[in-house]
Amino acid sequence: MAAPHESSEHEEPVARRGHGARVARWEQRVEIPMLLLAAAFLVAYAWPVIDPGLDGDLRSTLRALSWTVWLAFAVDFLIRLYLAENRVWYALRHWYDVVLILLPMFRALRLLRLLALLRMLNRSMAGTLSGRVSVYVAGTAALTSVLAAIAVLDVEQHAPGANITEFGDALWWSVVTVTTVGYGDFYPVTLQGRLVAVALMIMGISLVGTLTAAVASAFVSNIQREAEDAKSAQGAQEG
Repeated sequence: MAAPHESSEHEEPVARRGHGARVARWEQRVEIPMLLLAAAFLVAYAWPVIDPGLDGDLRSTLRALSWTVWLAFAVDFLIRLYLAENRVWYALRHWYDVVLILLPMFRALRLLRLLALLRMLNRSMAGTLSGRVSVYVAGTAALTSVLAAIAVLDVEQHAPGANITEFGDALWWSVVTVTTVGYGDFYPVTLQGRLVAVALMIMGISLVGTLTAAVASAFVSNIQREAEDAKSAQGAQEG
């Protein structure tokens, strides 16, 4: 009687891996197209923010492109949700995708769109930079700094009393914030800008911690390898 019970215990994990593989296969299939769409989304979002005097027709085109890419993000998530075995659990685990799709496109919520961009880029980078933590951290820090600069400029440049009104100032503020330096020469005055600052501070601390852990792990691995080599050499001499 133990054999059937043992078989049933192994069937459920295998089935879960199978359904997880369906989602993974879909993500692998659309990885490059979604990455290109994410890049197009960044251009459509950032260009009007950086250049407020943009031509009206071009601004409308970029707005249409932004909506099109947003629809692609939504379709991608719905397909992944359909392929998942436990859709409720998958939706809860990817709650940020649900929020990004369901919330209306008010200006106050435009900053949340950048989360989708980060997810798309992270999905691609995580596979190609596996094991190269320092490169991954540096790339993530650079990308986060640029996105945060665009986001804070979007909400600050027309706010009363704002001191972040140009992209160069926004980028400088973003770099000194993500590195936890914080000179204080530029700072957000709006609630949304301060929320971006908080997220950027947390990201900066996390990146520094990740890089420190990676360097420490590399040192420990080298010391262990040298100790093992010395022990092997000593054993060979004694033999």
